[in-house]
Amino acid sequence: MDFRLYLITDRRLVADLPGAIDRALAGIPRGTAAVLLREKDLGARALHELALACRAVCDRRGAKLFLSDRADVAIAAGAAGVHLTGGSIDPADVRTLSPRLLVGASCHTEAEIAARSDADFALYSPIFPSPGKGPAIGLDALRSAAACGLPLFALGGVDAANAAACIEAGAHGIAGIRGWLAAPDPAAATEQLLQTVLSATSAAFPQGGSPPPMTRPRTLC
Repeated sequence: MDFRLYLITDRRLVADLPGAIDRALAGIPRGTAAVLLREKDLGARALHELALACRAVCDRRGAKLFLSDRADVAIAAGAAGVHLTGGSIDPADVRTLSPRLLVGASCHTEAEIAARSDADFALYSPIFPSPGKGPAIGLDALRSAAACGLPLFALGGVDAANAAACIEAGAHGIAGIRGWLAAPDPAAATEQLLQTVLSATSAAFPQGGSPPPMTRPRTLC
């Protein structure tokens, strides 16, 4: 598992969410992105149906699909993982339900990272100003949090202009919603974001050109 883009959905932005995911993934190599189906207002049946449609696209394009909070629906839909928020169950409980599921988590402080240290990775946000996300925490906070050892995806106001700064600060990758989903050309948008991340990674890790693989952390803040 070594994806570098975490594409978060909001079906209100597009008429055809599976189609938008397909277009976005078409512009990048297989395995370089994952999709977080974040449609919290849907009931289990509707979410399951949408997850199946999105998983078919992700399977064809070589991307992992995660579901927000709903481990039960993730299991039923054959998704790769579940993404936990502040009110979710613990990663250990997810793995009791299904050891095969990967586990992501949303964090806003180093204390939250420590509390979710047994997740596989975390979103850390908001790095930059973003509507509805509260005060930006900035690159220094990202740099400090990255030292905790949990692979972090920078979220919140991240785009092609500032993604490199996030990688330089220690982020494993970047995440976003509008940056790809609301783009006129989703394939071009994801391709540009990925190339920015990979170029910044090569500069940060000049010998190998890539960071260590994503693994569960062995250190805590």
